[in-house]
Amino acid sequence: MKENFNNKIIFVTGGVVSSLGKGIASASIAALLELHGLKVSFLKLDPYINIDPGTMSPQQHGEVFVTEDGAETDLDLGHYERFSDAVMSKKNNYTAGKIYHAVLEKERQGFYLGNTVQVIPHITNEIQDRIVDVAKESDVTLVEIGGTVGDIESLPFLEAIRQLSHKLPQKQTIFIHLTLIPWIPTASELKSKPTQHSVNKLREIGIQPDILLCRTQKTLPQELRAKISQFTNVPIETVIAAQDTDPIYNVPMQFQKEQLDLQILRALDLPQKTISLHRWQQIVDTCKNPNDTVKIAIVGKYTETKDAYKSLQEALIHGGIQHNLKIESHYISANELEEQDVATTLSSFHSILVPGGFGKRGTNGKMKAIQFARENKIPLLGICLGMHLAIIEYARNVLGWKEASSTEFQKTNYPIIDLMEEQKKQKDLGGTMRLGNYKAILAKDSLLASIYQTDQIQARHRHRYEFNNLYKNELIQAGLKITGVNPDLNLVEAIEIQNHPWFIAVQYHPEFTSKPYQPSPLFASFVKAAYEYKQTLAKK
Repeated sequence: MKENFNNKIIFVTGGVVSSLGKGIASASIAALLELHGLKVSFLKLDPYINIDPGTMSPQQHGEVFVTEDGAETDLDLGHYERFSDAVMSKKNNYTAGKIYHAVLEKERQGFYLGNTVQVIPHITNEIQDRIVDVAKESDVTLVEIGGTVGDIESLPFLEAIRQLSHKLPQKQTIFIHLTLIPWIPTASELKSKPTQHSVNKLREIGIQPDILLCRTQKTLPQELRAKISQFTNVPIETVIAAQDTDPIYNVPMQFQKEQLDLQILRALDLPQKTISLHRWQQIVDTCKNPNDTVKIAIVGKYTETKDAYKSLQEALIHGGIQHNLKIESHYISANELEEQDVATTLSSFHSILVPGGFGKRGTNGKMKAIQFARENKIPLLGICLGMHLAIIEYARNVLGWKEASSTEFQKTNYPIIDLMEEQKKQKDLGGTMRLGNYKAILAKDSLLASIYQTDQIQARHRHRYEFNNLYKNELIQAGLKITGVNPDLNLVEAIEIQNHPWFIAVQYHPEFTSKPYQPSPLFASFVKAAYEYKQTLAKK
């Protein structure tokens, strides 16, 4: 353990079932602690063996969130950034695969001096070193353990945090356990037994929770809190209700009403302040009392999974908050759209969004949506692959280059989208990615520059293929506007088209930096354009 380490750590675990919302709970706690004047950071520890989620299907794992420094991370890091002022990096997310990989590399280099390398102490020490490394930079660090207590793969992480809590002085660490209190309709009762079993499982491995967050559909009665307290050895005042709420931006206020922030500050011996949640109240009020509604079609290939476009969905909500509008997002399967009449499917929407993705599946459906938006003057936002397909669609249907395509999908005589020469030399698939923050210089007369109110931005990227500059001049002459360019690599970052009220496609991912109280300018403008289109329709 490093000397003079006196920073505070909150360990967050989950029980009973997965997907209870540990990420949103952690992010909401951070929002409250920041209001008390504390610098807060996070660490997400995921027990799966993958090095990172970059090669995992969004249909299985949800979206891959990208940090400024180019790390492909768990989607919970998106919650952390949306709720707090913390900026995530590659240090804020470690998987079991990363931990084991680091230990095995040390073993090959003779770091352990011939000792037998074991889960305890080598893996657990490595985990603790990563925790301390992140925690030393903030007043309080929330360490979220992925998965559910009782999972075999989580055990090394739980053992590591158990050991660390004993190595550090009292009031330097606390354990918060998020659990489920299910409502049984046939009995008209909330049941505490799953929570009792979950806490018992934690106590079997030596962890006694200090605070319980009880996820529930109904109000948690005082008598049930007393019962939970009795059977889990958790003080009744730290049995906290985490009742279902909509929108999720109500959670900080819900926790503050339960005095969760004060319980944490007392447990960690930290000073309290009188705080105001006015900003969060305004956000919730706007979400609950919008002036109007806009319908937005998201034409994607991962539409079966709610979390596949998590940051994108939240960025749309943020854009709606800025204009006091409710967003009705409808996910349209790009694969199914290939066989459907596009006008029948999309004509009722006020704007169309074509998000990123990898691979050929569904690309023809996405291009049908793009063509429909272009020809009918419907606001369109294309992101990443959405930009590639907007360019290909334009080349095919405006210039008549029917073979125009991407080498990601097929060999073609018109490789409008292609790998750069340096990328083609890479053997490691991950080495071909452009990840993290890159600059974009915006054309001064562009819609994009007027949206951002500047001619230079930084934005996060996650892609492999690029616009092929060999075709730039011909496309420009045909009315395609190149409105964003990376100055270091001379790569296209954004396009618009002439004679269209709002048609923008970008190579980067603006959704990753949007917050409810600081919406992405591009999403805010897109939502506004959707509302203006709705008003235009009403006048016809």
